[in-house]
Amino acid sequence: MDLKIISCNNFFKLKGELNEKNVALFKTEFQEALENFNMLTISVEELKKVDNTGVNAFLELQSQSVKNDIQLSIVGNGCEALFHSFKTTDVAVA
Repeated sequence: MDLKIISCNNFFKLKGELNEKNVALFKTEFQEALENFNMLTISVEELKKVDNTGVNAFLELQSQSVKNDIQLSIVGNGCEALFHSFKTTDVAVA
């Protein structure tokens, strides 16, 4: 399954799978978004699967948003592996 990124201004909806085959598209799209907006919201409600490469891309995005003082919100009940990685990251930082 492919990855589809649907955007409306600073709101992005991800559909499908995020994996090593399409992570470059994800990184390109959100690098541009970081340059154009000071707040991003990403819906992962329709994101079915994320591999380790995709999880790392989300973690990089989070790191870049903190570094650039950009508010990043990830919403939806999407892939469980993604949320476990953020929960682990938060515990490690605390």
